[in-house]
Amino acid sequence: MPSFIRRLIFAMLLLGFYAPQINAGTPAPDGVKLYIISPMNGEQGSGPVTVRFGLRGMGVAPAGVEREKTGHHHLLIDVNEMPAMDKPLPSDDNHRHFGGGQTEVTLDLEKGTHTLQLVLGDKDHIPFDPPIVSDKITIMVK
Repeated sequence: MPSFIRRLIFAMLLLGFYAPQINAGTPAPDGVKLYIISPMNGEQGSGPVTVRFGLRGMGVAPAGVEREKTGHHHLLIDVNEMPAMDKPLPSDDNHRHFGGGQTEVTLDLEKGTHTLQLVLGDKDHIPFDPPIVSDKITIMVK
């Protein structure tokens, strides 16, 4: 085999070994359920709206705390497309982080229809693998 082909194969192997790996997040335990306790899907009411988070099969720990089978909540408000599930979740008005381990929030939402959905993040705000996501609910603020 010509030496340039051997060098090319060696370089390709090195690049494959040292190439950055996609961090797909912490492995998710089996049987975990993430859900919104309240409000209920289709609920109508006046603001402010208190959203209570439910989690079964895992515990809640603050961001940055590495403890087996724990994560923390992220609330997606009026998000049409899910964010990347292999990177830290964004933090803005539509992607709320609860890195202190909070399990509820009171929101001042404008009148109208809104969607709410939870995503559980690991200690680094990265969704678990596979992602632990609640059903998306729709509420109406009068």
